[in-house]
Amino acid sequence: MGDSGCKFVIIHEVLSKENNLLSASMLCGIAGVSRSGYYRWLKAANIRKERETKEHADFEQILTAYRHRGYDKGAKGIYMTLLHQEPPVVMNVKKIRRLMKKYGLVCQIRRANPYRRMAKAMKSSHVADNLVKREFTSFGPRKVLLTDITYIAYQGIFCYLSTILDAFTKQVLSYVLSETLEVDFVLETINKMVQAHGVSLSTETMIHSDQGCHYTSCSFIQLLKDKGLRQSMSRRGNCWDNAPQESFFGHMKDEIDIGGCSSFAQVKEIVDDWMNYYNNERYQWQLARLSPNEYYQYYTTGVYPIKGQELYKEKQ
Repeated sequence: MGDSGCKFVIIHEVLSKENNLLSASMLCGIAGVSRSGYYRWLKAANIRKERETKEHADFEQILTAYRHRGYDKGAKGIYMTLLHQEPPVVMNVKKIRRLMKKYGLVCQIRRANPYRRMAKAMKSSHVADNLVKREFTSFGPRKVLLTDITYIAYQGIFCYLSTILDAFTKQVLSYVLSETLEVDFVLETINKMVQAHGVSLSTETMIHSDQGCHYTSCSFIQLLKDKGLRQSMSRRGNCWDNAPQESFFGHMKDEIDIGGCSSFAQVKEIVDDWMNYYNNERYQWQLARLSPNEYYQYYTTGVYPIKGQELYKEKQ
């Protein structure tokens, strides 16, 4: 509501009081607004009421999308969630932002971690070249696969998550949550990925990691050779060489809530649910407004999955 609108509200409230002795002309003069403007505002009361009712109904849709699957979303995330409803709901992002501000709906913005973990490699006779060279999306799907380990703390205990992320489609192709840092859970992540997606891999597929001890280990190197996969490594201590993977972990930790977890099984249940949500319903603006799994299907088939919407002909 503009400044004039606020003044008209005050004038109307004063005129409505039983003990008021001032006229509309006098109050308009005091407020510095025109008398004709006040009466136009008064005449448009029904229109404003209808608009407010419509905006409240739109906000209810926004709020439902914001709470979908229990993970908070920003304006773009809400836009894409609405777009995936049946039938699709198309609502301008600027309108979503305006209504979020109007009704006090806030999504927490992720801040950069000042204590970014720097990978420390063990001494090894084998450190692979950086074949990716930050060209994460230049080769298409299933060509650059990013892998890393992150730490999840609960009740003063740590568990460890190993993931493999397709740099092009942003899909999580494989993940393993472990109670220990034994190298076996990293090998299991590769085996699970090959088992689930081996048909879409090729001898050109690169597994890109930091120079951590798991990835310089003889067992990991041999496993990649056995599976016919190429190995690529970030430069020592350079987190930007695996930036999409670091960003993925950051978003995940912002969105999951393990504050009430007292056991590894409870943490795993939450991580499993979020991974399912991420691949299938966490829509990404740069992926043609689709989820990672939807985008892969769209890219490989050319069929845009949202009915009634303009096709995104340029594959990103």
